[in-house]
Amino acid sequence: MRIFRREWWKKHYKDVLIDGSIVLFVGTILIASVLLIWISTLEIPDLSSFEDRRILQSTKIYDKTGEILLYDLHQDVKRTIVPFEQISRHLKNATVAIEDERFYSHFGIDLKAIVRAAVVNTTQGDLLGGQGGSTLTQQVIKNSVLERDKKLSRKVKEAILSVKLERTLSKDEILAVYLNEVPYGGTIYGVEEAAQSFFGKKAADLTLAESAYIASLPQAPTYLSPYGSNRADLDSRKNTVLDKMLQNGMITEEEYNEAKNTNVEFLPQAVTGIRAPHFVMFIREQLVEKYGEEALAERGFRVITTLDYDLQKEAERIVAEKGATNVDRFKADNAGLVATDPKNGDVLVMVGSRDYFSKDIDGNFNITLAERQPGSSIKPFVYASAFTKGYLPNTILFDVKTQFSPQCPPDSTSSESPCYSPNNYNGKFLGPISMRNALAQSLNIPAVKTLYLAGLKDTLKLAADMGLTTLNDPDRYGLTLVLGGGEVKLLDMTHAYGVFANEGVRATPRSILKIEDTRGNVVFESKVETKQVLDRNAALLISDVLTDNVARTPLWGANSLVNFKERDVASKTGSTNNLRDAWLMGYSPNIAVGTWVGNNDNSPMGGGLSGLIVTPMWREFMDYALAKLPDEKFPQPQIDLAGVKPIIRGDYIDSGMLAAELASSSTNSVDVANILGGMHTILHFVNRGDPRGPYPTNPAADESYYNWEWAVQAWKNSTYGSLASTSQASSSDDEVTPEEDNNPPRRRR
Repeated sequence: MRIFRREWWKKHYKDVLIDGSIVLFVGTILIASVLLIWISTLEIPDLSSFEDRRILQSTKIYDKTGEILLYDLHQDVKRTIVPFEQISRHLKNATVAIEDERFYSHFGIDLKAIVRAAVVNTTQGDLLGGQGGSTLTQQVIKNSVLERDKKLSRKVKEAILSVKLERTLSKDEILAVYLNEVPYGGTIYGVEEAAQSFFGKKAADLTLAESAYIASLPQAPTYLSPYGSNRADLDSRKNTVLDKMLQNGMITEEEYNEAKNTNVEFLPQAVTGIRAPHFVMFIREQLVEKYGEEALAERGFRVITTLDYDLQKEAERIVAEKGATNVDRFKADNAGLVATDPKNGDVLVMVGSRDYFSKDIDGNFNITLAERQPGSSIKPFVYASAFTKGYLPNTILFDVKTQFSPQCPPDSTSSESPCYSPNNYNGKFLGPISMRNALAQSLNIPAVKTLYLAGLKDTLKLAADMGLTTLNDPDRYGLTLVLGGGEVKLLDMTHAYGVFANEGVRATPRSILKIEDTRGNVVFESKVETKQVLDRNAALLISDVLTDNVARTPLWGANSLVNFKERDVASKTGSTNNLRDAWLMGYSPNIAVGTWVGNNDNSPMGGGLSGLIVTPMWREFMDYALAKLPDEKFPQPQIDLAGVKPIIRGDYIDSGMLAAELASSSTNSVDVANILGGMHTILHFVNRGDPRGPYPTNPAADESYYNWEWAVQAWKNSTYGSLASTSQASSSDDEVTPEEDNNPPRRRR
C-alpha cells in the first residue's frame, strides 16, 4: 500500500500542486473580493476638511509677566497649537526615531513595522523598548479623526485614511499635527504643553536630552510619568530614543554622549497643576461670564492677569505658616490675604485660605470674597467722611459713657433695642480726646459720635464710591456700622484702603490685563481707569493719622509690629464681637494689603487680641513686599486752624480761655469755674453737617444733643466736683440745668 501511494504521488504531484494553486488563488480572490466588498460598505470619513476639523484648545491663565502659567481651564485637554517651525528639531527627530523611523519614506502604512512589532510583542513583550506597528500618519488619523475603539473596521479605516492623508498633507504637516495633538500624560496634549509643564519652557527651546524624554512618553504616558514610580524605565526609554537617533544619523556621537549623561530636572508636579488657585477660580468666573463655558474650552485664549506670582508664593507660604500657628493658639482655622496696587487697581495677591486643598477647613472657599463684619477696620471711612465736611484730626470728642438712642434715658447703659450704649474695647473712658488719638487708638465712643456727625448716608455713599460694594442698604444700618455692623469683602476693603494710599483717587479694580487668541490677536485689553472719589486732603489726613506712631502708642506700644521706622505705612485693625473676625488693613503709597483671620463657619476664636492674631502675617508679608518696592512717602496734609472754632481745632473748652489754663497755678477757683462753664458736647458748638459754619442757635434742636451733653456734664461733675457745679450754676440759657453737686444735669420740662 505504501509503495502504491509513493508511485501515485510521483505521477500526480504536479497536478495536485496545480490544482491546489488554483484553489488557493480562487480562494484568495474570493476572500479579497469579499474583503473589498466589506471595505466598500465602510463609512470612511471625508478628509477634504481635515485642516478645518474642530480642535479644542485650552484657555490658559498666566501671571502678569505672561510667562508663568497659573492654570489651564479646560479640565480634560491641555493643548496649545504651535507652528512646525516653533518646535525643536531635536524633538521632531526624537519622535520620528522612536515612533516611526521610516516616516519620510513610507506611503502612510509600514508593513515591515507591523510585522516586526508583532514579533517583538510576541517574543519579548517589551512595548517600552521597541516600536509600535502604527506609523505616525496612522496615529494622527487615530487621534484626530476616528473613534478610539479596537474593532478591525477601525484599523482598516485607519490604514485607508492614512494613505489618503499622505496625499493631502506633506510629511512635515502630518508630523506637526501629531506633535500638537499627541497625549503626554494626564491632561497634557501636544509638545508645547509638555514643554511648559515639565520644563517651564517653549517647545522651540527644548534641549536634546529634554526632547528625548518627551518623545519617550507617548508610548505609555501614565506609566512613564516623571512623577510616578517608574523613573528608571523612563530613563531607559530616553536612552533608547537617543540610541535610535544616533543609529539614524540624527545626532553625532558627541551629542549622544552629552545628552545621555545630562541630568535633566523636571519641574515639581504641582507646577503642572494649578497655581494661585483662589485667584484662578476668581478669574475663571469672570471669563465664563464674559465669554461662556464653550468659548473657554475651544478658543484657546491666553489670559494675562495682574497677579504678581513672586508675591503670591510668599503670601501663600506666610498664610500657611502663620495660619497653622493660629489654629493652636487661637482656635482660628483659616486666614486670607489680599494685596493690590493702589495706583492702577491691580490685584497682586489673592490667598483665599491657608490651604486650598484642605477639606477640613473647606479650603477652596475663598474668604477674600466672603462677606464678613470688619469691626473697627471700617472706622477710617467714617473719619474720612467727617474730614470732608470740615472736621479735623484735632477735633475734640468726649470719650465718655453715652446712651446714643434719644428714645432711652441718658443714664441708661443698655444696648438692647432701641437703646445703644457701647463700650470701648478695654472698658475704660478717656474723657476729651482728639479724633486723631481716638482713631489711632480705635476708641468706640468717639467713632460712633463721628459717624453721627458725618452722617450715615453720606458715609455709606463715600464707602461705596471707594469700592465697598456690599454696604448698599442705608435703611439697614445704624450707628453700629462704625463698629463693624455691616458686612464687607476683604478684596473690596483692600481696594478701598488703596484709595487712601492713592490720595483719594480710586483706580478701578483690575485682575485681567489682556486676552489673546491662538494667533496672538488681542481680543481684550484693560486700561487703567481712575477717579477722584475722596477729597485729597481728607485722604492725606487719614494716612497721617494711621501712620502716627505716637498717637497709637497707648494702644500698641511704641515699638509694635505696625510701626515701620524707615517707611510710610498706615494700618488699622478690626475685630468683631466674640472675636469672630480679626482684620488688619494697611498700605503704603504703592501697595495695599488686607489680612483676615477667623473661622469659615463664623464661630468665635479662642481668645487673644486681634492684633496678636493677625498682625504677624501682615507684617511679614508687608516687609517682603516693601523690599521690592521703591520708598515713597505720603504728602503732608494741609491743616489750617485760622478762624476755626476751638473745639474743631483741638480746644475742648470754648469760654474765651484755653483748656490748658485749668492746670495753671495762677488760675483761681472763680476762673476755673468760668472755664468749666465752656465745657460742652461738640453738638453745643457745631451744626453737625456744617462744622465750620455759625454756632447753632438752638443746640438742643439736635435729637442727640441732650444725651451727649448729659454724658459730658456727668463726666465733668465726676472729674471736677464742686467746681463743676459752680460753673453750671453760673451758666445761662442752656437746655441743661444743674442738679446737686456731683450730679449731672437733666432736661427741662
